[in-house]
Amino acid sequence: MKIYTYSQAREKLADILEESKNEEIVIRRRKGDMFTILPKTPSRRSPFDVAGLSKKITRKEILEAIRESRERA
Repeated sequence: MKIYTYSQAREKLADILEESKNEEIVIRRRKGDMFTILPKTPSRRSPFDVAGLSKKITRKEILEAIRESRERA
């Protein structure tokens, strides 16, 4: 764990963010407040990964609804 002052953190923010990938970083303010920087792991989910609907509708009914909507247009 590395501890930086607020001033040091402002000057070297990019470097500190890179360091936080490998170890815990703490920033300490004059008043004694302490903050930890931890990298957030990216979400591996696709935006197209959506929960399905549990409706009791058949394939035939779905295709029929699609045909009807196309005929109206």
